Amino acid sequence: MDTLRPKSAFNNNSNKQSKLARTFHKVINLRSATSKIASNNGICLLTSQAKVKEDREHFEKHRHLDKKEEEFKARNRAVMEALLAKLFAGITSIKAAYAELQMAQNPYNNEAIQMADQSVVNELKAISELKRSFLKKELDLSPQVTLMLAEIQEQQGLMKTYEITIKKLESEAEHKGTDIYSLQKKLEDCVAFNKSLENKLNASGSLSLSMFENLRLSVLSPTHFVQFQQHTLRSVRSFVRLMIREMESANWDLDTAIKFIEPDSVFAKQSHSCFAFESFVSKTMLEGFNNPNFGLPSESLPLNNKTQLLFFEKFKKLISRKLLSTGGVPDSSFFAAFAEMSMRVWLLHCLAFSFGQQVSIFQVKKGSRFSEVYMESVTPNDVDTEPSVSFTVVPGFKIGKTVIQSQVYLSPVTAPASG
Repeated sequence: MDTLRPKSAFNNNSNKQSKLARTFHKVINLRSATSKIASNNGICLLTSQAKVKEDREHFEKHRHLDKKEEEFKARNRAVMEALLAKLFAGITSIKAAYAELQMAQNPYNNEAIQMADQSVVNELKAISELKRSFLKKELDLSPQVTLMLAEIQEQQGLMKTYEITIKKLESEAEHKGTDIYSLQKKLEDCVAFNKSLENKLNASGSLSLSMFENLRLSVLSPTHFVQFQQHTLRSVRSFVRLMIREMESANWDLDTAIKFIEPDSVFAKQSHSCFAFESFVSKTMLEGFNNPNFGLPSESLPLNNKTQLLFFEKFKKLISRKLLSTGGVPDSSFFAAFAEMSMRVWLLHCLAFSFGQQVSIFQVKKGSRFSEVYMESVTPNDVDTEPSVSFTVVPGFKIGKTVIQSQVYLSPVTAPASG
């Protein structure tokens, strides 16, 4: 007999089966979904790895190509640098060969000229071949080796150029030395010739002075004084020339000395500056000339017939005496010239007081108008229409009523010129 179960129990069992079925169905659906998801995820994963691999290969390929391109560019740059280095080295070699060619012209050396000419031709051919290879893109250069060889060629060309320059300078120095020696010889010849002329001039002067040895007081005239004054001024100028040479050899500043003598003087020619020194010597030597004792510390001598005869006898006695031949003076041309000048100035003083009249000297003020009565220009060719005096070169003399002109340097009216 079947046991009857309550209705509520049956309903509970039915509900449990229904829940279990739904749960089982959910589990089956979940596993199916999980399997699909897992399968889909695997496919996606495999596709991503292939893409990455493909991208990596593409990147590596392009990187390799870029590296090759950079290497290619670097090589081309190195080849161009080597090409330019070789070109400039060739130009340097041509310059050296051309310098050698010029050097061989003087003195003329046919063999050296041919060698230099061949060197120029060879370098031009090499440059031409380099150009042809470059245009046809047939350059086959090792950059490193070419650069080293070009540097060596460049240095060799520079060394050859320097050697040629040194030889040229040495040759020029040798020629200059020869020219200097030749000019020194000419200078010595000129000095010797000038000395011979000076000796002849002095000899002629001595012959001219001999006329005063037989001079008598009774026939003495101002003309005699003027003639002897010319001899005296000749000795003054000879001493001035020697003095200037000595100053130059001692490295004196002649311009400063001239400014000290004549501060505001302007010279028409540079050679006229000697008149400033002549002025200084003349004024110094003639200082005290108007005094009978010539400024010596002794009693003044009265001007009378006895003193007139005394001075004339002194003049006659000294005019025939050879002072420099006695050997009592230092043996130097400078002192000899000074002694000769001093003697003639003293003789001129004695001759002036031999007239027995009042003696005086005068100078012309700077800026004074030139007068032919009292003045004579030391540069007569440069006298202007309205000249003015710059300075007195040689003072003038007054013996009684007789006036002996002073010698003056006139102010130039035009810009100073060299000469």
